[in-house]
Amino acid sequence: QVQLVESGGGLVQAGGSLRLSCVASGRTFSSYVMGWFRQAPGKEREFVAAVSRSGGITYVSDSVKGRFTLSRDNAKNMVYLQMNSLKPEDTAVYACAAQGGNYYYTAARYAYWGQGTQVTVSS
Repeated sequence: QVQLVESGGGLVQAGGSLRLSCVASGRTFSSYVMGWFRQAPGKEREFVAAVSRSGGITYVSDSVKGRFTLSRDNAKNMVYLQMNSLKPEDTAVYACAAQGGNYYYTAARYAYWGQGTQVTVSS
């Protein structure tokens, strides 16, 4: 089993920044596509960003493009989500996920999930 643990969430004012981190167990981290998803209360789970196995290709949702950046460090078994210019509508639980396929945008295709970390943006 792959275990994923997120950190870095918290409370921030609108316009501020946070960096989320996700660390994975095992020695096969580079075998997985990694993604970030978020879910606000009463809303559907939403794709945020994903990165290819080597880190050479990234995908970012239109709603966060230009504000969020995704990166991974396979030597450290870590993936990061840098969030800048945060807005109240970014408030959600953010979770990282891993899959062995290439369905970058599709939550159901990710086999492994972290517990999530709360991000709250105040106005």
